[in-house]
Amino acid sequence: MAKEEAILVQGKVTQALANTQFRVRLDNGHEVIAHIAGRMRKNFIRIVPGDRVKVELSPYDLTKGRITFRER
Repeated sequence: MAKEEAILVQGKVTQALANTQFRVRLDNGHEVIAHIAGRMRKNFIRIVPGDRVKVELSPYDLTKGRITFRER
């Protein structure tokens, strides 16, 4: 069986939490907790509250996600 496709959404970081996790308000109004993808952590990409980000959500749990891109 193939892996389930991730749901790509955009949002704005509202709060920085512990362990490189962030509270993100999505464009549709929902709030999720997201962690930084490994490639972003490896390249030392900093994320601060107020940044626009792209988040991948799992179809199994829509309250948690992974930040994959920080927009300028």
